[in-house]
Amino acid sequence: MRRFFQKHGWSYLFILPSMTTFIVFVFIPVVWAFIISFQKYSLRSGGRWMDPFYANYETAFTQFGGIFITAIQNTVVYSFFTVTANIFLGLILSSLIQPLSHSLRTFFRAAYYLPAVTSALIIGMTWSFIYNAQWGFANYLLRLLGLPLVRWISDPDIALASVTASAILTIPATAVVLYSAAMGSIPTEYYEAAELDGANGIQKWWHITVPLIKSTTLYLVVLYSIASFEVFERIYIMVPSGVGNSTQTIVTQIYNNGFKDLNFGVGAAQAFVLFVMIAIIAAFQFRFLQSDVEY
Repeated sequence: MRRFFQKHGWSYLFILPSMTTFIVFVFIPVVWAFIISFQKYSLRSGGRWMDPFYANYETAFTQFGGIFITAIQNTVVYSFFTVTANIFLGLILSSLIQPLSHSLRTFFRAAYYLPAVTSALIIGMTWSFIYNAQWGFANYLLRLLGLPLVRWISDPDIALASVTASAILTIPATAVVLYSAAMGSIPTEYYEAAELDGANGIQKWWHITVPLIKSTTLYLVVLYSIASFEVFERIYIMVPSGVGNSTQTIVTQIYNNGFKDLNFGVGAAQAFVLFVMIAIIAAFQFRFLQSDVEY
């Protein structure tokens, strides 16, 4: 160990700022939050261990008639539809722009990536205006068609579907860019050999393109799953009231307990429930989508 640090220790100075930032602002707060999840914590008096030690976790699932369970169900539904749609739309759009010239591909990649650099708060506010029941653009289109108006984000029966639709209709920028780059790196010899065997465009796409970008698909599925399970800004801006708990998600519950009610122990417990859920889902995704294809 001493010889290793004498020879290579200087190189670790380059990552020392990043590691220090990670330890101070990520690792230590996560460990402290885990400890708080077993305590009745107060900013004034500090923490006091619960009896039984899992009381915060029990309270997380039972408080207010089990609203946290409803939040988990809403989060799972939202995540399933948004992740599936983002992967599908990203794959289709990337496949459509791939045959274009280099300049056109660059243009469309930049155009599709614009939503990614726009604040989630701005996107949420824009969709809340679109869904406004009185003068929103969505109901304006319904008026033109002679259809009855819809309370998009104030009707508890469709509020979650409206929020999910807004996420789906926002172009999956990361998926388009990464899929496009992955498709561009596939050797053309595979497609030429398939053409000699009489394969058409759809067959080449399904049997060559889709399997060879499986590693990119895995990355995007994990990335979008984590982002969708942690959805907060869109919900908070578009439906701050929750519309009778119909749009409550895991992170909104963490926010309500931790920052509104100052019930830090329950909020921390719910945060670690979210962590375990994401870890389990990511493990399954790696199990079924991992690929050892190299080209």
